[in-house]
Amino acid sequence: MSAEERVRALIVDDEPLARDCVRIALHDEPLVEVVGECGDGATAVRAIRNLRPDVVFLDVQMPEVGGFEVVEEVGAAQMPLVVFVTAFDRYAVRAFETNALDYVLKPFENARLLEALRRARGRMAEQRVGDLARRLSALLDGYADRGDRVRQFTVRENDRVHFVPAAQVDFIEADGNYVVLHVGQKRHRIRLTLSSLARRMDPARFVQVHRSTIVNLDKVREVQAWFGGDYIAILYNGQELRVSRTHAPLLLRPAR
Repeated sequence: MSAEERVRALIVDDEPLARDCVRIALHDEPLVEVVGECGDGATAVRAIRNLRPDVVFLDVQMPEVGGFEVVEEVGAAQMPLVVFVTAFDRYAVRAFETNALDYVLKPFENARLLEALRRARGRMAEQRVGDLARRLSALLDGYADRGDRVRQFTVRENDRVHFVPAAQVDFIEADGNYVVLHVGQKRHRIRLTLSSLARRMDPARFVQVHRSTIVNLDKVREVQAWFGGDYIAILYNGQELRVSRTHAPLLLRPAR
């Protein structure tokens, strides 16, 4: 994290003393800005939506609207990073079921809260890498929308973003709103639907052989007849892919 970047924190607890303890623990951290404090869950929901903090130190037990209810009201997808603060260890399991970044037991030492803060910084860095990958993907998509074929994919491995040439991909399979690129022994999951990708792949090299599969023709060793008019495509690496009879003509065309 560079010197210009700050962690914007929101403190939510119905006990003023507890809010003081969190604020004091964060006071000497130069890259932390406390953007607000809330004494109840309803106010916290509005503050999260309006202030858009990076991390929320959120009390679990509060009258009327507790910490878990705050997450439900805002929506898990819209929530910033959450560090639950609780006096009861039994809430820890449910905290992590809600994808909390961390939880801190009251009463806490300052060092324990700062440890949660360090985890938040690390997660923010990971998210920035992911944002970079999405921006690069959008850039490639923009070229594709103007008529260019997809020649490479932007993928993320750990904290690195790199490119995979389309020619190296053996086949692509659907996984809900994602696709999985099979490249040798590696798998890369990208948020993209198979139908939208199929329209942008080079038809001279990539063919959809099933509603859930696109194959690189250069990787196909042979095609064998199967049951009910379907086929099996066998790749050079030994992988077998089902070819539906509705998609078979594209794979079996004489000239490629």
